[in-house]
Amino acid sequence: MLIRKIEVFLRHTEMKPTRFGRLATKDPRFVLDLRNGREPRPDTEKKVEHFMNKYRENTHAY
Repeated sequence: MLIRKIEVFLRHTEMKPTRFGRLATKDPRFVLDLRNGREPRPDTEKKVEHFMNKYRENTHAY
């Protein structure tokens, strides 16, 4: 599930959920909405995965 991957990412990077949402999807409520049961579209899921991979690559985070 995407939300689990995001939660791990947030813990490891110490990024706030609203910042993550803004950077990954331009939606500061994205993580909160996922926590409340929102199911992202497949293209949004790919976009978020890409964001996390690029962020790790560029910052050498975990």
